[in-house]
Amino acid sequence: MSMGRKGDVVRTGLSFGSALAMVISWTANKSLLWAIVHGLLSWLYVIYYAVRYHFR
Repeated sequence: MSMGRKGDVVRTGLSFGSALAMVISWTANKSLLWAIVHGLLSWLYVIYYAVRYHFR
């Protein structure tokens, strides 16, 4: 895998993580401010949400 291709994969993963975090946040909180904050935290929020609410 070339370096440019690897960068594209990482960028896509980060974008997907941000979008997923924002959707989960909006569904849970109905707050645009929290959706933006959680989008910035990206995969950290997705993992937190999964551990906190899904794997109970």
